[in-house]
Amino acid sequence: MKYIRSTRGKLSIFLAICFIILAVTYIRAVLDLPNQLTLYESQGNVYNLESPFFIDIQADKKDIIKLENNDSTKKIPVKLFNPILIKPQRMGTVNISMRILGLIPIKTMQVDVVPYREVIACGNTIGVKLKIEGILVVGMSDIETIEGKKEIPARKAGIKPGDLILEVSGKKIDNTEDLITEIDNSNGEGIKVKYKRGNKVAALTVKPIKSVEDNKYHVGMWVRDSTAGIGTLTFYDPKSNGFGALGHGITDIDTGALMPVENGEIVESNILTIIKGRSGNPGELKGVLIEEKRELGLIKINSPYGIYGTLNKDALGKFPNKLYPVGLRSDVEVGRATILANIDGKTIEEYEIEIQKISKNTTNRQKGMVIRIKDSRLLEQTGGIVQGMSGSPIIQNGKLIGAVTHVLVNDPTRGYGIFIENMLKNVVNDRQYSMELAS
Repeated sequence: MKYIRSTRGKLSIFLAICFIILAVTYIRAVLDLPNQLTLYESQGNVYNLESPFFIDIQADKKDIIKLENNDSTKKIPVKLFNPILIKPQRMGTVNISMRILGLIPIKTMQVDVVPYREVIACGNTIGVKLKIEGILVVGMSDIETIEGKKEIPARKAGIKPGDLILEVSGKKIDNTEDLITEIDNSNGEGIKVKYKRGNKVAALTVKPIKSVEDNKYHVGMWVRDSTAGIGTLTFYDPKSNGFGALGHGITDIDTGALMPVENGEIVESNILTIIKGRSGNPGELKGVLIEEKRELGLIKINSPYGIYGTLNKDALGKFPNKLYPVGLRSDVEVGRATILANIDGKTIEEYEIEIQKISKNTTNRQKGMVIRIKDSRLLEQTGGIVQGMSGSPIIQNGKLIGAVTHVLVNDPTRGYGIFIENMLKNVVNDRQYSMELAS
């Protein structure tokens, strides 16, 4: 009897362990589903999650998607025991919640249903000029007074690097010259400074002091009101002429702050030389901006996912005109792909790459996939991904699926790419689509 009880006990423990392993494995499979899914109106998505449990799937809206499994008569909520089909009904956004036995929440997935898209993939190297809205504080410096003291009035008042100066003494500040004028006119009296830090706007008073070096008033701030550089145009929409480029935002090199746009433009560029990338030392496309000619387009948005604006109609002939279907993140596969780039600033070439990893649940949307340069031509000329290639379109299976964003410093042959659907959310002159994709 003792032997039988011992055997039954061991069997019970074994079955319990198997059940726990099965449960954990399944729950992890559910959790590995993307947090956000984008579908075209005519597209459905099937998930094969045959479950040992009953999992309720509930949508918070009933007219945007339809959830179906093998029993087509099932209605929301659906018991997940067989493969599940998410079938779009109309454009919009809906949240799908998943609960074990209808009680224990394990996953919520946002589904955006959007219209089918085709855009023109570019790959042109461009010059980027950006005027900041206000002036950005990038650093602080000591001021030696006539009395021999060293002070930093701006820091003493509470200003920090990364703050955006908007107004001084009630006057809008557009450039560094405006700020210098207001400080000169202060005669050492306190000046009221309106500034923005993050999403909050506040005001404080700074008292300039006279420097022994030039006998003028200063507050001890290093500031910047504009920036310029080289990047790559990713795509434009022929219906609106709205464009997207870079795949990442333009940030201040000293503070890392995203630069808010007052105005900006993209212009033609002339690539002078290529600094080849090496481990620990990213390469660069060195060039100059051609400012004598009319700008190619105007920049209206500088977002974490790139710069956006509208192209001039008379500049469209300078870009490719081949339409590509937009590939959503659910279309992206590990394996062969290509990028479009014109590293000499003249001819756009297609280069072979490999998509090594797809991070569909990443919180950093600029790094949705890991890519490796495979094309010997590009490796010979650049060593891999270099600064200035950010925004190069990624093509797979005849679809535009993303853009190059960053290089891995220790391995310039590898880098990151952003899903194109994240870039399309910011396309100018397409507000309806942007609102539908907003997350």
